Amino acid sequence: FPYISPYYLLANKVIYMGKRKEKVYVIGHKNPDTDSICSAIAYADLRQKVTGQVHEAKRAGHVNDETAYVLDRFGVEAPKLLTDVRLQVRDLDIHEMPGLKPNASIRDTWERMRQEQAKTLPIVKDDELVGVVSTGDIAKSYMDVYDSEILSKARTQYRNIIKTLDGTMITGNEHGYFMRGKVAIGASSPNLMEEFIEKDDLVILGDREEAQACAVNIDASCMVICKDAEVSPKLIQKAKEQSIVIIQTPYDTFTTARLINQSIPVKFYMTSGPLTMFRMNDYVDDIKDIMAKKRFRDFPILDRHGRFKGFISRRRFLGASKKKVILVDHNERSQAVDGIEEAEIIEIIDHHRLGDIETVSPITFRNQPVGCTATIINQMYEENEIEVPREIAGLLCGAIISDTLLFRSPTCTPLDERTAKKLAKISDIDLEQMAQEMFNAGSNLKGKSAEDICFQDFKQFTVNDTIFGVGQITSMSKEELAAIRDMMTEHLPKVLEAHNLNMIYFMLTDILAESTELLCVGTGARGIALSAFDLPDNAKSLILKGVVSRKKQLIPVLVETMQQM
Repeated sequence: FPYISPYYLLANKVIYMGKRKEKVYVIGHKNPDTDSICSAIAYADLRQKVTGQVHEAKRAGHVNDETAYVLDRFGVEAPKLLTDVRLQVRDLDIHEMPGLKPNASIRDTWERMRQEQAKTLPIVKDDELVGVVSTGDIAKSYMDVYDSEILSKARTQYRNIIKTLDGTMITGNEHGYFMRGKVAIGASSPNLMEEFIEKDDLVILGDREEAQACAVNIDASCMVICKDAEVSPKLIQKAKEQSIVIIQTPYDTFTTARLINQSIPVKFYMTSGPLTMFRMNDYVDDIKDIMAKKRFRDFPILDRHGRFKGFISRRRFLGASKKKVILVDHNERSQAVDGIEEAEIIEIIDHHRLGDIETVSPITFRNQPVGCTATIINQMYEENEIEVPREIAGLLCGAIISDTLLFRSPTCTPLDERTAKKLAKISDIDLEQMAQEMFNAGSNLKGKSAEDICFQDFKQFTVNDTIFGVGQITSMSKEELAAIRDMMTEHLPKVLEAHNLNMIYFMLTDILAESTELLCVGTGARGIALSAFDLPDNAKSLILKGVVSRKKQLIPVLVETMQQM
């Protein structure tokens, strides 16, 4: 049937009727086969070209050797692994920003807040988040203006004072710290100054030489000279000898006194802990309750190395939307990536029986009785009048070869065969040679464990209350299949128990002989198979002649028999 697109095509340009949305993930089933991986890659390419929206192919499991061969043949990287589609922190709108050092002044902090239009800033030391500062913390710094010792309590660096006052150092070490004493204004006579100014104080002065000399005689830590007033060389020399810092500022006494508290290092006012922080791979559902109990405006986010990444607002956290997902080559919940119930499924493209996945709202669901999902996706390229790129054509062709066993499977339709031949021309491949190389790569047992072989192509199904799994290995070598039989006979009972399944069927499919030996594990599994395929009770091996397709020849017969029994 024709594909009805929700998008408008005009003059070879696509306009999406609505605002640009977030990334959409295109993903196949667990234990993915070549069709599942290649169709996801191709459909992500097509949808991105049609909609202009970012679509990314993902995989829900390990890439098998046959698929790896196809991907390598056409120089395409395997999709990245996505084992759970619940919403994570990394999927949200994180406000990334550079951190401030703990010694940054309050003034610099405020300037950064204005530049970033931020209410909260990170304080970072050696890439590690040591605190956060908010506009409330900045306001607090002004409320402490009556504490004349606040600069020394905060261990304020002289270079902060210089920068805040747009000043110039006349003498002293700008990397030093004001560590003892108070801030005083030397506007009185020397006699009065001696009564309230003490050793190690910071004194704000004007151009009166006697007041400057008094501050030196008292042995102040620092002298701030307003209006760029002159200081005599003799006094400067004496200040050097006593390690007194002298700073000139263009501001008057009032402005200097008002600004100087802005030189306090931000670490003195920052919130240092315990901080409520989250990591990029945290799941939103797992942390919503924590957030709801905290009344913070912004929450810091750390990357996997524990380094500060950015902030995310409480509003964005609590109002986050679900991940958007397109499923290809399956429509059963048991085969879908974990967390599918928490994702928003917006489309399904498949060629299997109807499964049990439910959606909240109507979606585009395309299901056709063909041998391969790749055949459907090629149709959709044609319907949207988009040329299939060479490498995508190669992937789709490989998927059809795999799913139809090079047109030997009864699931293969004339459309599959025509499509494969067309794609073979685009990708410049010989179908027979490609099939031989793919099947050889897929049946290579070197270095593989029984677990690897079992789940190379394994799907799970549910009939009433019975949960059963079906695995399949195809090979062109009888000897290889015999070796796999020995491994699986010993291993399948362990899989049955580990995965809480009622039954397991494992297909050893001989491509050349076009037949399958069926291994059965679990209570009643053998009896159901004997009844389904009308085999004698005393049969040593369950040889199913002409049976090579799990989808069309095995699953329907087993399901019908289970339902009848």
